[in-house]
Amino acid sequence: MIANEADSGSAGHVPGTRRPLRVATIITRLEGGAGVLALRGVQAMDRDAFQLTIVTGSGDLLLDAATSSGLEVLVEPSLRMPIAPRDDLQAMRELEAMMRGRGFDVVHTHTAKAGAVGRLAAHRAGVPRIVHTFHGFPFHEFQSSARRRAYVSVERRLGRITDVALCVGAGVAAEAIRRELIAPERVRTIDVVVDGPDRAAAALNARAPEARLRARLALGLPADATVVGTVGRLTYQKAPEDFLAALVKVRRPGVVGVWVGGGELAEQVGRRVRALGIPVLLAGQRSDVLEVLPAFDVFAMSSRYEGLPTAIVEAMICGVPVVATAVNAVSDVVVPGETGLLVPPHRPELLAAAIRYLLDSPAVAARMAAVASARVADRYDAAALRLALTAAYSAAAPDRRTCVTPESSPSPSGRHL
Repeated sequence: MIANEADSGSAGHVPGTRRPLRVATIITRLEGGAGVLALRGVQAMDRDAFQLTIVTGSGDLLLDAATSSGLEVLVEPSLRMPIAPRDDLQAMRELEAMMRGRGFDVVHTHTAKAGAVGRLAAHRAGVPRIVHTFHGFPFHEFQSSARRRAYVSVERRLGRITDVALCVGAGVAAEAIRRELIAPERVRTIDVVVDGPDRAAAALNARAPEARLRARLALGLPADATVVGTVGRLTYQKAPEDFLAALVKVRRPGVVGVWVGGGELAEQVGRRVRALGIPVLLAGQRSDVLEVLPAFDVFAMSSRYEGLPTAIVEAMICGVPVVATAVNAVSDVVVPGETGLLVPPHRPELLAAAIRYLLDSPAVAARMAAVASARVADRYDAAALRLALTAAYSAAAPDRRTCVTPESSPSPSGRHL
């Protein structure tokens, strides 16, 4: 058990020594919103108190960002997104061997696959502290009930070997508690991070008269177009087909859709755009999201399920009116009628109606965007995340060996299986 601050003299040091805590952050893919939050969390930590390693199966521009910031990054190719028992078993064995060899004090997992494989490996390797971040959940209403029950059961079992669950957004935290995924006293709520020197500049520049034209020039869009855009990976979760269907149903001349982000459905979505014959720019992955968001007249998120999307907060910082699906923790920031509009998931006709309302009511849209921008102005920076991670990695958070969930009882070693 890791001692508390009073015992160790510093929240990030092993008791009785001055060496930093060795922390492994494990994520299946260092990309998308989960990858951004994982990387920003690692970057925010005190490197005198914590020795930090990122372990991932793959990545994109975030891998370059991690290595360029001086972080150790290890790539384990067997850590992959699809459920593949042979690869998953290999990944668990490789991670367990690495953990035993490196003597990590803390293992912090992100996303469902890395959360399952990584936590099991850490438990088997005897890692003293296991932390997991719920960015969302692998179960949702668009699955069969049998699959959903199976995922919930797996997460409950993993919760017994988890010291702290960091939930991205209050909606995600409430769902974790309601589903009894982990003992309530081990649940913590965290926010996304939109940080760095570009944030203040983006918020200021977005209000400048030329910001809209500059952003549209960067995207190659007409200056006089009506732009409905979104940011996110092209995946099943994000429901790009509903975004496209909503654009068709908007039925307004001059409307151009923009999707910023890549993903495994990129080719399929491209074919769908051509088949529909609608003006949609698939902009791919970009590192200048805060700079191009002012090109949008409306930010529209069509996701089936989410945690707390970084892109929504970024749109609000840039003063763009938001309409999004009412899933998980989205309502933490999108308060209907105050900071944006919410619609049910998988209802493109209602998404289209909300988009039309914002386009037809510019004064109302501007008011909601201004309220949203003011509410996020002083939040979602790295300082709060650094405090939350420091507490989670130390004994400031409850220990699984002293917490018994309703379905578990201690093994003779004191660990829950």
